Amino acid sequence: MIHRLGFHARRAGMYVLLVAIALIFVGPFLILLSAGLKPAGQAVFSFPPDVVPRPPVLTWAEEAWTAIPFLRYLLNSVLLVGVTVPLYILVSALCAYPLAQLRFRGRSLIFFAILATMFMPGEVMLLPRFLVVSQIGMADSYLGVILPGVLSAFGIFLLRQTFAGIPREVVDAARTDGCHELRIFWHIMLPAARPTLAILGVFGFISVWNSFIWPMVVLKDSSLYPIALGIAYLAGITGTDVRSLAAGTVISILPVIVFFMLMQRHVLEGMRGAVKG
Repeated sequence: MIHRLGFHARRAGMYVLLVAIALIFVGPFLILLSAGLKPAGQAVFSFPPDVVPRPPVLTWAEEAWTAIPFLRYLLNSVLLVGVTVPLYILVSALCAYPLAQLRFRGRSLIFFAILATMFMPGEVMLLPRFLVVSQIGMADSYLGVILPGVLSAFGIFLLRQTFAGIPREVVDAARTDGCHELRIFWHIMLPAARPTLAILGVFGFISVWNSFIWPMVVLKDSSLYPIALGIAYLAGITGTDVRSLAAGTVISILPVIVFFMLMQRHVLEGMRGAVKG
C-alpha cells in the first residue's frame, strides 16, 4: 500500500513538473494570443496577468490585416518556403551521400571543414554573402534570399549520419546488380532516410518562415518582404498599438503550427529512430 502511494505521488509530481514546463513554453504564446483578442477597454499589461479576453474580439486582427499587405507577405513566405526547403533537403542529401558511402581522398577533411562552419555565428557571414549576391546581380530578388539558404552544414551533418547508418552490404549489393550511384541514392538512401528528411523539412520550414535578418539585408522592395519583415513593418506602422501587433503576429505563426501538426508523426518517427540507433 505504501509502495503504491509512493508510486502515485511520484507520478503526480512528474505530471505537475511537465505541466509547469509546458506553461513556461506555451505561456508567452497564450499571452500574445490574449493580447490580440482583448477588447479596447481591457488592459493588456496587468499584474497578475489577465489572459482571458472579455469578450474576445477580432477587431485587431482585421486592423493588422488591412494595415499592411498581409496576404501578399504570407504568399511571399509560402513561395520562399516552397522553393528553399526542397532545394535545401536535396542539396544536403546530395552532399551527405558521398561523405557517408563513397571512399575518396580528403573525405574526412571536407566533412570536418563543413562541420566547422556550424560553429560560426551567422552574422559573420552576412557581409560576404551580401557581397557575393550583389556581384552576381541577385540583390533585391528572391534568388538572393533563396540561394544562401540552400546550403546547410546542419542538414549535411544530419543526413550524413543517417546515410552512414545504412548497412554497406545493401549498397554493395545494389552496385553488384548494376545500379549506378544516382539510382542507389534515389531508391535506397532517400527512402531509408525519410524520418530524417521530415525533421529537416520541419526545421527548414521554421527557419525560412521566421527568417528576418538576411531578407532585411538583401531586399529593398517592400512588396517582396516575407511575413517576418512584414510584422516588423506592421510594428513601425502601428507604433504603440500592441493589440494589432499581437494579432498580426499570431496570424503569422498559425501556418507554422499547422505545418508542424501535419508533420508531427514523421518527426516523432525520426526521433524514435534516432533513440534506437
